[in-house]
Amino acid sequence: MSASSKLPPFDPADPLGIDDLLDAEDLAIRDTVRTWAADRVLPYVADWYEKGELPGIRELARELGGLGALGMSLQGYGCAGASAVQYGLACLELEAADSGIRSLVSVQGSLAMYAIHRFGSEEQKQTWLPRMAAGEVIGCFGLTEPDHGSDPGSMRTHAKRDGGDWVLNGRKMWITNGSVAGVAVVWAQTDDGIRGFVVPTDAPGFSAPEIKHKWSLRASVTSELVLDDVRLPADAVLPDVVGLKGPLGCLSHARYGIVWGAMGAARSSFESAVAYAKTREQFGRPIGGFQLTQAKLADMAVELHKGILLAHHLGRRMDVGRLRPEQISFGKLNNVREAIEICRTSRTILGANGISLEYPVMRHATNLESVLTYEGTVEMHQLVLGKALTGLDAFR
Repeated sequence: MSASSKLPPFDPADPLGIDDLLDAEDLAIRDTVRTWAADRVLPYVADWYEKGELPGIRELARELGGLGALGMSLQGYGCAGASAVQYGLACLELEAADSGIRSLVSVQGSLAMYAIHRFGSEEQKQTWLPRMAAGEVIGCFGLTEPDHGSDPGSMRTHAKRDGGDWVLNGRKMWITNGSVAGVAVVWAQTDDGIRGFVVPTDAPGFSAPEIKHKWSLRASVTSELVLDDVRLPADAVLPDVVGLKGPLGCLSHARYGIVWGAMGAARSSFESAVAYAKTREQFGRPIGGFQLTQAKLADMAVELHKGILLAHHLGRRMDVGRLRPEQISFGKLNNVREAIEICRTSRTILGANGISLEYPVMRHATNLESVLTYEGTVEMHQLVLGKALTGLDAFR
């Protein structure tokens, strides 16, 4: 028998055999999240996107909590304790449905819950994490400000001591989950440096008006946070971190999920293009039989599965404690850029139908324009890598 006769058949959905790197538990988690998204998101998300709303977000959060998807890679306090790769696979499947759903999960688990889990007191962890893991309480993360996005060190939000209390004042902008959150992790300037605060959203002086008129992440709740003399007890501060290393550490965790998630949006667009190319006829035959179309599909497949391999590699490094922030920047920079290009190329294959919400391509493309910017712009990640490669700091 020849060696070639022993080879498995070529799988167009997994051309590199990446599934061989996953164990049975990995595959079960991926399939569970994929099935949930197919049942609870895909039939409705085009309508949500068109209307610019995410109805039933609290119910969706509870369901995601039931799946173990909230704070998925955290240990204890009701969290699933999954591996980084398993969390990444969940992000990929959620973003294959819609970036807004993955953003809900990322902000809840990788930002708000991660901040409390990593830097919070035991009392803060016990108070918030079990309910957040179950989806009973939604969290948000207040770092970005109207005039300070890529430069969080210049934030104007401040917290002043007043007797035994803290008093917070300031504004935060583009905050996912803000209007539906029960708790906000807010970063503010203090006399001791930048500190994080756990802020119940029913505190007097706190409000979170929803941001409207978005043309990206429309199936997602995005808000401004307004803090007007919000008085908090002394134990509201996160005790175990001072300075930007706190919020930046949280952002690294969230960026890792984006490395996987962007490939979900890309996969959905690519699969739509393949299916369309096999059925759409021009000049008497399917357009998938033309050389130019096949060249586009081949190039997209190469970048898609290279990106998934990169995400998998970074996940294995995270699981053994060897993943550096520069490597996460590498992944986000590459995978989001390539995902956008895959969406744009898929749109050309679908022609005029590519702009219709009957297909997911334009929805993913517009969502990814936000993903390209949040959790660090292209330019920021380029400079992170540039500094790492040269030893020279171009941020100054």
